[in-house]
Amino acid sequence: MPLAVYVLGMAIFAQGTSELMLAGLLPEMAADLGVSVPDAGLLISAFALGMLAGAPVLALLTRRWPRRRALLAFLVIFVLAHVAGALATGYATLFATRVIGAFVYAGFWAVAAITAVGLVPAGARGRAMSVVAGGLTLATVIGLPAGTVIGQHLGWRAAFWTVAALSTIAMAGVAATIPGGRPGGEVPRLRHELGAMTSARLWVSYGTTALATGALIVTFSYLGAMLTETTGLPERWVPAVLALYGVGAFIGVTAGGRTADTRPFATLYWGFAGLVAVSAALALTAGSPVPAIALAFLLGAFGFATNPTLNTRVFVLAGGGRTLATATNVSAFNVGITAGPWLGGLAISAGAGYPATAWIGAGLGTAALGAVALGAALDRRAATSPAARTARVAAHADA
Repeated sequence: MPLAVYVLGMAIFAQGTSELMLAGLLPEMAADLGVSVPDAGLLISAFALGMLAGAPVLALLTRRWPRRRALLAFLVIFVLAHVAGALATGYATLFATRVIGAFVYAGFWAVAAITAVGLVPAGARGRAMSVVAGGLTLATVIGLPAGTVIGQHLGWRAAFWTVAALSTIAMAGVAATIPGGRPGGEVPRLRHELGAMTSARLWVSYGTTALATGALIVTFSYLGAMLTETTGLPERWVPAVLALYGVGAFIGVTAGGRTADTRPFATLYWGFAGLVAVSAALALTAGSPVPAIALAFLLGAFGFATNPTLNTRVFVLAGGGRTLATATNVSAFNVGITAGPWLGGLAISAGAGYPATAWIGAGLGTAALGAVALGAALDRRAATSPAARTARVAAHADA
């Protein structure tokens, strides 16, 4: 695996730490900024909003740029946004920096995904994406607790300065390892990018991504509260269990990367089936500490095992319009990240209790399985179409 792919994973780790760390800093930030904790929580929503819009917009605007230039530009703006956030004296300024930082982070994700799969042979795309996405799982295991500790002991602004420093180091790595030009010198044409978006199979894949992400995040978003309120664990144990979830996620994304290219549909079926089973089991046993802790680990493992396949499948389906298609998949992930906690919050507000979030996860996971079956059926239909038969005949004649 090229060193550049690991550098991209490190950059995702640095930026992903910013995405996650506010969950542990809300009380301190609310007190310092003179707002309520729920208002401070909207800073997390601001980040999700920026990511939802940033990937497709920036991927298109920078499609003619060399990949290294685009990645460095995104990182520069990300660093400046966090410096401004660390110096912010008012809530509105900090809110704006969160949106801007997330906007360019989404653009980085989109271009990093395209870059990573372009640096490796076709059979290693899944492994490359597992390395890049692995940066986010490490942010869950290391970045989230470290950011929380730094914020609690040195102030939340110190956590922002730390993210800015890590992202600056990532800039140096990108500058040193990412090739300066575009692979093969090609520049994606807008009509090819837009034409790829008419594929029904591509939109089924986006739906699968959103459903699967929502199925995982709806449970994870309230996992800490479930562990204390329903399971009865002391609060001091929650960070350790969340770290265990992150370890499971890292193992899952690594294992999933090894089968994403050779057995994509099998990986999705097994991953989503495991996610459904684990979610249902967690809903049923949330009151018992031992199974709840073990299931938190499995939730991360099954939840992230499908991530490389969800990314590489879009790359394959997009053909010559991969820039916009890959970027839109980043937005699909963020649709799930936004919708999952919202659905869970509705259930909790209605008095259904925290285990209801796991039942919602099981339901969304079942819907994701249905989407995979639909995608497989569309693939079979495409493989037997007249155009596909003509292409195979032409390829055989050329051989």
